[in-house]
Amino acid sequence: MENKITLTPENIQQVLAPTSPDHLVLLSFFSAQHPDCVAQAAILDELATQYASSITIATLDCDIQQALAGQLAQQVGLQALPTVVVLKGGSPVDVLAGPKSKEEFTKVLTEHLPSPELILLEQAKQALANGDLNSAYSNAKQAYDVAKGNSRVNLVFADICIQIQKLEDAEALLGTIPEDQKDAYFNNLQSKLTQAKDAQESPEIKRLTQAIEEAPDNLELVCQLAQAQVDAGKKEDALASLFKVLSKDLSFGEAKKGFLDIIASLPEGDSTAATYRRKLYSLLY
Repeated sequence: MENKITLTPENIQQVLAPTSPDHLVLLSFFSAQHPDCVAQAAILDELATQYASSITIATLDCDIQQALAGQLAQQVGLQALPTVVVLKGGSPVDVLAGPKSKEEFTKVLTEHLPSPELILLEQAKQALANGDLNSAYSNAKQAYDVAKGNSRVNLVFADICIQIQKLEDAEALLGTIPEDQKDAYFNNLQSKLTQAKDAQESPEIKRLTQAIEEAPDNLELVCQLAQAQVDAGKKEDALASLFKVLSKDLSFGEAKKGFLDIIASLPEGDSTAATYRRKLYSLLY
């Protein structure tokens, strides 16, 4: 369900019903005949975009839905237009009567919504549950940038890093957790990290590495090593291997395509992707 909705007698129960404990519904009493209502509707549209996963703007057109508006106005003690009633868990927690600025709305939302990093963290968890590792990583990284000292944020970010094989980042994040906060979740992640690191010690990688030491100019062997590194989740190492190939022969086999495919598979905003994209450009231009 989108987060900007026009209320009708048919959908009001569904729209105003509680969804999650932290989600807010902003019930806006609106009339196109009032300039203040029109101006405030534009502000609410901005907030709907800014807080897309945290709030729902439910607009009641008092000119069209007169009976419904009269019923709700009596329940909330409506005295002026525009008025916005803030509902949390299906119950009113604030009433904003008269025209309000975006800053005034933001202050109220800040009082009733979780902190920004917790909102981002919840979005990361949801994306992770949906198998969208790109969005999960992006949201968790934003949460980490906002609150690097938050152990819960760091643990979820570490969990995502393990799943996308950024094991060094995961290890660094787990290293930030204080002793008194090393709970069952932490211990589970430590175990997952150890298993992931063990899996990266591929016999095929060892064999190819030794073969390349004996024949360092064999670019086909280096490409095979890069593929083995990708299979083991060592994408940064694979990029380094393919860059060596491209540095010697920019048109060698499928090296450039493989290089670009690895970059495309990395999460949006990943520093490794940015670094190796710049390195490729340095060769091209």
